[in-house]
Amino acid sequence: MGTLNLAPASTADYRREAERRLPRFLFDYLDGGAYQERTLRENVTAFEQLRLKQQVMRDVSQIDTRTELLSHPATFPAALAPIGLGGMMARRAEVQAKRAADDIGIPFTLSTVAICSIEEIAAVSNQPFWFQLYMLKDRGPVKELLQRARDAGVETLVFTVDLAVLGARYRDVRNGMSGANGLWQRLRGQVISALLHPRWLWDVGLNGKPHTFGSLTAYVPNASRPDDFQSWITQQLDASVTWKDIEWLRSIWPGKLVIKGILSPEDARSAVRAGADALVVSNHGGRQLDGVAPTIEMLPRVVEAIAGHAEIWVDSGVRSGQDIAKALALGADGTLIGRPWVYAVAARGEDGVRKLLNTFRSELRVAMALTGCTDVKALTREILDTSV
Repeated sequence: MGTLNLAPASTADYRREAERRLPRFLFDYLDGGAYQERTLRENVTAFEQLRLKQQVMRDVSQIDTRTELLSHPATFPAALAPIGLGGMMARRAEVQAKRAADDIGIPFTLSTVAICSIEEIAAVSNQPFWFQLYMLKDRGPVKELLQRARDAGVETLVFTVDLAVLGARYRDVRNGMSGANGLWQRLRGQVISALLHPRWLWDVGLNGKPHTFGSLTAYVPNASRPDDFQSWITQQLDASVTWKDIEWLRSIWPGKLVIKGILSPEDARSAVRAGADALVVSNHGGRQLDGVAPTIEMLPRVVEAIAGHAEIWVDSGVRSGQDIAKALALGADGTLIGRPWVYAVAARGEDGVRKLLNTFRSELRVAMALTGCTDVKALTREILDTSV
């Protein structure tokens, strides 16, 4: 039992602690991927297989990790990715994560299907945040969400384009999170799992309410549970969306526009033509189409296609500051951190997120120093060892 009191240090440590603290159905929702989870695994291993080239006897007494993401300063080149159902992992988790991101000095992105609302996040501080949007069949709520985001001070919209249909996540099917099982089986399995985790039950289940998609409450009729909202949002996902719809979105959104879910040079060029200020090379963390390439492998091809025309970020598989260094070496301007921040908030709350982000920044500094680079904006392929 003594190991439970050890302070977590790495993403893997926070993941293990989150697994202990969360009911199984919630941990699997967070941790799992689509189908056989091949892409989920390869996103991580592809980063691990990239080797850094140690270069010593350089003056690395002054290391600068600061950068700008869409003209906004960041203490290191990362932002917290949008995560659905975050507030089910810890009490008002999105609020806790926003506070931690503000303290560290990087952007926080609120998901359309977050538990906390746009207005709740805006009340945390006067520091701006980003808002992530799915295109809905009913364009009325889309327009209203964008206006609410603007009213809350949001200047950067992250539009996710790889969710025209839902990929099957078999862990969710087995746990009754997908709606495939009967209602009694779903409720029975989830209640038992929650009862086996009394700390979560008290902190989140009883004291973390309301358990609804906060920003969507006004649009979902007669809804009181996450299941109601999940059903509504699934029905609202628009499989007919094309680049023309992005042009429409661009016409009504005056702020910065980030297109998230790009995995090919062709789509990257289309995103730029549609008016994107930045794009995210992403496969949705391996949660959509299983068997596609890891994002870090596709990043150089996207960079070659559109470098100089839009900022290029990458997500899916980023688990450390070393991974951030590798991404920048291959041409990324920044990274999105997804599962790691949710592991941390589930394990240790706001303080866990803050400490994990400090760890990422420290790991990045060490990677820079021992590869002979003092400015994060100057990271190039020269820090990668391709000789082996």
